Amino acid sequence: MTNKIYYLASCDTCRKIIKSLPKTASLEYHDIRQNPITEQELEVLHKLAGSYEALFSKKAQLYKSMDLKNKNLQESDYKKYLLEHYTFLSRPVFILEGKIYIGNSQKNITEVLKILS
Repeated sequence: MTNKIYYLASCDTCRKIIKSLPKTASLEYHDIRQNPITEQELEVLHKLAGSYEALFSKKAQLYKSMDLKNKNLQESDYKKYLLEHYTFLSRPVFILEGKIYIGNSQKNITEVLKILS
């Protein structure tokens, strides 16, 4: 399995994290705005993450504007929204050595840097 990062090129946090990665890191870069995630790719992420909810960003502007926090979302809803709009993917998502790292928490980024160094 290829080491990969799903990110948004226009996201400052993603850009900062990518800049901090070792220059020697061999990663496949996937900009989710230019190249939306396919259902097949989402299935791979889902299998690694254990749920669609784990991949879903509740910080997304659309989450607030669509008033999704007041809806009782099921796994099928999370999947639908993730496929519908890139903003719902918690970013960045790294797949490294068959493991998934979702989001930009300090713990995640420290782990990712350790693996890539």
